[in-house]
Amino acid sequence: MMHTAVGWHVELEFLEDGRHTRAVALVRLPDGTEVRAHGHATRHDTDADQPRTGEEIAGARALNEIAMRLLTKAHDEIDSASGRTSHPIHV
Repeated sequence: MMHTAVGWHVELEFLEDGRHTRAVALVRLPDGTEVRAHGHATRHDTDADQPRTGEEIAGARALNEIAMRLLTKAHDEIDSASGRTSHPIHV
């Protein structure tokens, strides 16, 4: 049995203004497809200024959206190849 190594390239960028953090996530798949998503976080007025926490929340939300888009893409490909409708399980 032959094993194939495959790599995906993921990029995350953040924009912050002191109260809001916006994340943009991009994954490049081996077939050249790019999937993008956004996430955001807002610091409450009474919270301490912790930029890393905002990045973690916004980044996680963007990556979660990437995951959902990848699931949809995979099921669309299954449906196209099989001629039937698959049912993605969302976690």
